[in-house]
Amino acid sequence: MSYKAPSGTHVGHVHLRVADLDRAIAFYEGVLGFTLNLKYGDSAAFLGADGYHHHIGLNVWDSKGAGPPPPGHTGLYHTAFLYPDRAALVEVIERVMEAGIPFDGAAHHGVSTAVYLRDPDGNGVELYYDFPQSEWPKDAAGNLTMVNDRFSIPDYVAETKTLLASKTP
Repeated sequence: MSYKAPSGTHVGHVHLRVADLDRAIAFYEGVLGFTLNLKYGDSAAFLGADGYHHHIGLNVWDSKGAGPPPPGHTGLYHTAFLYPDRAALVEVIERVMEAGIPFDGAAHHGVSTAVYLRDPDGNGVELYYDFPQSEWPKDAAGNLTMVNDRFSIPDYVAETKTLLASKTP
C-alpha cells in the first residue's frame, strides 16, 4: 500500500550523541548561531532558531568521551541547516571560517547552494539556502535535474559581498 506523508510534514529536529556537551554547544551556538534554550545539567541540551524550542538536541547519555564512528559504517551522513538567503549563508560561512573550522566541500545543486563541514564530533553538517522553486532546473518532461557543481568558498563569499554592495543604496 502506498502512503504519502501529509502536507506540512517536515523534519522537526535532529538529536545527536556527542562526546563533550559543552564543546558541541560552543559549535552549534557559538559558531552556527543557534540559541541554547534548555540544558539538562551536563548530559543534554536543546538549541533552536527563530524562537523554536529545539531544532538540535545534543546528549552524552551513551557517548561521553567517545570518538566518532569509523568511516564506512552506517549512521548520519549529515544534518542540513537551511538559511533564508544567500547573505545569511555567507554570514554563517564567515563565522565558520573565523572559528578555523575546515570545510569538506561546497556545491551549487541547481536548486540550492551548500557548503559542507564537520562538527566537533565528526558529524557531517550542511549549511545551505534554496533558490526559488521557479528557478529550479527541469528537463523537457518537467523532471527536476539537480547538479553537483563544486565551487571555491572564498570566491563565493567575495562574489556575494560584491553583489550585496552593489544593491546597497
